[in-house]
Amino acid sequence: MKNFEDQIINSLVSAFKTLFEADIEKEKITLQPTNKEFKGTHTFVVFPYLKITRKTPEESAKAIGVFLVENCDSVTSFNVVKGFLNLELSTETWINSFHKLGELKPSAKKGSKYIVEYASPNTNKPLHLGHLRNIFLGFSVNRILQEAGSEVVKTQIVNDRGIHICKSMLAWKRYGNEENPESSGLKGDKLVGKYYVLFDVHYKEEIAQLIKEGLSEEEAKKEAPILKEAQELLRKWESKDAETYTLWEKMNGWVYDGFDATYESIGVDFDKNYYESDTYLLGKGIVDAGLEKGVFYKKDDGSVWIDLTSEGLDEKLILRSDGTAVYMTQDIGTANQRYLDFPGIDGMIYTVGNEQDYHFKVLFLILKKLGYSWGDGCHHLSYGMVDLPTGKMKSREGTVVDADDIISEMINTAEERTKELGKIEGLSEEGASSLYRIIGLGALKYFLLKVDPKKRMMFNPKESIDFQGNTGPFIQYTYARISAILRRAKILELEDSSVSDNLSLHNSEIDLISLVSAYSERVDLAANEYSSSIIAQYVYDLAKAYNRFYTELSIFGAENKEEIKFRVQLSEQVAKAIKKSMYLLGIEVPERM
Repeated sequence: MKNFEDQIINSLVSAFKTLFEADIEKEKITLQPTNKEFKGTHTFVVFPYLKITRKTPEESAKAIGVFLVENCDSVTSFNVVKGFLNLELSTETWINSFHKLGELKPSAKKGSKYIVEYASPNTNKPLHLGHLRNIFLGFSVNRILQEAGSEVVKTQIVNDRGIHICKSMLAWKRYGNEENPESSGLKGDKLVGKYYVLFDVHYKEEIAQLIKEGLSEEEAKKEAPILKEAQELLRKWESKDAETYTLWEKMNGWVYDGFDATYESIGVDFDKNYYESDTYLLGKGIVDAGLEKGVFYKKDDGSVWIDLTSEGLDEKLILRSDGTAVYMTQDIGTANQRYLDFPGIDGMIYTVGNEQDYHFKVLFLILKKLGYSWGDGCHHLSYGMVDLPTGKMKSREGTVVDADDIISEMINTAEERTKELGKIEGLSEEGASSLYRIIGLGALKYFLLKVDPKKRMMFNPKESIDFQGNTGPFIQYTYARISAILRRAKILELEDSSVSDNLSLHNSEIDLISLVSAYSERVDLAANEYSSSIIAQYVYDLAKAYNRFYTELSIFGAENKEEIKFRVQLSEQVAKAIKKSMYLLGIEVPERM
């Protein structure tokens, strides 16, 4: 909390004690931003306290306002709108706050340690637009937690086994003619994804033929020869058949190379990779221990279950009757393995789509019932799906929006828009290419991160690249504008000189001081809620406020040198806050644009 806000809250505690003989806990008093329609910057809402004041809302607010003006150095005047006490602060308060910009540090997660899981792709298809929302969310939350004082381990679990992998393998064996990334010119993940789609084409053809021969659709889906062959391939993999295992390793290797190229292009990485082929058996020993403790129970057919009906959930299968693991078994084992790999973890953040909400409710409850103290720190960073104006995406039918394709499209669109606006004057060809990449990726990341993760969203590439409105390029352009101002100030030797305390401040300057000084609070809030959208909204509000300041006030044409120096240094603080905020979103900001 900013020092002057702490002072105001302490004075409010004194006001209730003095005026109404009431003891109010400091932690229960909050201030909120004043509605832009009214004068002031901070508002205290008196409605919750009317039983204490025994006065009308207006009388209560006025009495408290008078007390603050007389007893709190920060407050110079006030106005009352019904039960809203709007406070105006002294110029001295704002100047002092300006001098302390940058001193306050986010600390909500200080000294804690987290694992953040994101990406978690399947090796039967390339990354798509939905993966990008997942990756950007997880990577951003990792940076937000770090900024709030936490140590973070970035992980992914690669789904590299199962029937879906065998479908790609079988299609390649049947129709591939030894095709590989080099001979095809395709990235490895795209090549393998091509055969996953091809499997589905032939599978549907066989189903249609069996239906013609008299089978029901349900029977045809089960009896299609290509599916039976894929199931046999899975059995061979599980028994470590040499030929099958070699093919599996080869095709997965192609996919990993493809994934790594995409990760590098979008600027994300991982500290530790887990593979389902290594972890799918991990939970079985834990299940045995859980049976002894009575956490799980065994049915007559030998399958293992947990009864969560008393918690408002249902009965959940933990092990099949043949002893094979299900996803829940694997997730229990993987969670425990991560804690063993990184002891002392305070929390694990799972970035997974909201179709798995129920799964994670069950998982976290099971971990607690098993007695894992760290189970309370597990959190599902649930997010909604991404739709396009053309509709939903379907992997099997090959109608997903490929991640590499959307990245390329965004960079190309950024180039078109930048050239249209004439923003590349003086840039080398290399500099221009770098700018297009920064703008294109920034537009994509910001558009996917500005929406509350829980909400399903529509991604519109054209809208995201706009240089006006709530977009990445608008914020990037604001930073580039400030950078140009600071370059000019450096030539004039104005950027490092001291600023006088005897200044009168314009409302737009006060707004900027207030917003920049709120940086650490917003980061702490975003860290506590695991929400990148809080940072996106903050940096947009800051960029918008700076552009209003830039429009209303002249910087180098100010009345005196003290005002020029102050506005230059205020601009510099805004630029720092924008750059740090965009970094938390995984977005670069250009010095020129």
